[in-house]
Amino acid sequence: MQRTLFEKLWDQHSVSRLPDGSELIYIDRIFLHERTGCIALNGLQDSGRELRNPRQVFCTMDHIIDTFPGRTDKTLMPGGTEFITKTREAAKFFNIKLFDINDHDQGISHMVSAEQGITLPGLTVVCPDSHTCTLGALGALAWGIGTSDCEHAMATETLRVEKPKQMRVRFEGTLNPGVSSKDIIMYLIKSYGASGGQGMAIEFCGPVIQQLSMEARFTLCNMTTEFSGFTALIAPDTTTFDYLSGKTYAPKKQHWEQAIKDWKMLFSDEDAVFDAELSINCSEIIPMISWGTSPAQSVFISDRIPILQDDAKKSAAQYMNVTNEQSLINMPIQGAFIGSCTNGRLSDLQAAAEILKGHKVSPNVKAVCTPGSAQVKLEAEQMGLHKIFIAAGFEWREPGCSLCFYAGGEGFSDGQRIISTTNRNFEGRQGRGARTHIASPMMVAAAAIEGKIVDCRRYLET
Repeated sequence: MQRTLFEKLWDQHSVSRLPDGSELIYIDRIFLHERTGCIALNGLQDSGRELRNPRQVFCTMDHIIDTFPGRTDKTLMPGGTEFITKTREAAKFFNIKLFDINDHDQGISHMVSAEQGITLPGLTVVCPDSHTCTLGALGALAWGIGTSDCEHAMATETLRVEKPKQMRVRFEGTLNPGVSSKDIIMYLIKSYGASGGQGMAIEFCGPVIQQLSMEARFTLCNMTTEFSGFTALIAPDTTTFDYLSGKTYAPKKQHWEQAIKDWKMLFSDEDAVFDAELSINCSEIIPMISWGTSPAQSVFISDRIPILQDDAKKSAAQYMNVTNEQSLINMPIQGAFIGSCTNGRLSDLQAAAEILKGHKVSPNVKAVCTPGSAQVKLEAEQMGLHKIFIAAGFEWREPGCSLCFYAGGEGFSDGQRIISTTNRNFEGRQGRGARTHIASPMMVAAAAIEGKIVDCRRYLET
């Protein structure tokens, strides 16, 4: 029987089929963060249950900590310090690996899990964060869970899961100058809607995927959440293997060679059947930007906002203070943010720095760059990228989710218009009343320079 990549991973991890039709799935890796991870750990501790395998559980500080240089346990979020200290205490109690605030490997959970080789092809990975599907780019079965499921996974190494339907999205053509994987995924969501992948395991494939770097693949899989997918998957290949080689938790020596042999078997069989299939011609895509409060409400930078028919879109337009058939080009901005688990990787910072080099941020714009991990920050500084950002007028911050996830306590002001590399822009996401336009790092850098939304491609020609 021909099977999809998802079915192969599912079958390898299925422990038993339950009477209600769901299945008990074995969990290889559990990744926690201080916002909900401490609650799960404390719940486990309070109930007197043991953590079944401490070696498979990892934790980082990312959601609630601030990103200012010289940061401490003190947070901008009321009560946030307790989350940090309780997480630290619980991690010590259960003897799990913690990437603490000033750890040289600290960072956003999905980035650390990949950088350290904690997530590997063929593994099941869960985390109490909806963007855990980022890690599907490695050929792993990764998805976000709630706190109670997190407790269950830590106590039993299993989770009850209803098997989702499957979708395959094939990306054909070639990428135009100025177009990144951020634009590709935004185009997919805009074309088929925020619920287009509702509850499905979605495999990305095609010639464009094969050409993407590992970091670009992470960005693509990351925003499967905004497509309402259960998870995303990309079959591992030489790009994957090269990325994982030498990672701290990746197999070594003879174990590495055996791992490669096993990972090469992780692909969808030629005649495997999916519940839905889509095809995207990437040659048609130019830089994207959102106009509303969802990535689905996006347009090509050269296009105008469509005529809005339904109440939800009209409400989004009202919040964003935009109107029917309006062009976003030359719309003034007050904030620019580069970072997050979507676009806080080294290649994202390199792309933005290429545009920022030799330019200054508009005096009317607060511009912030937050590398997604301490490793990214170090590599960027070794390359001198931080000097370009600082010289241009960007704040150069410490790794974390702040300014993407408002629970970090920092946000933009009411009524301010922001251009951001984040994955979400619902009302209040980056501050109460803040109006966020989602775009690629190149688009954010160009807008920061001019103090208004512009087409980044004009900077690629100079």
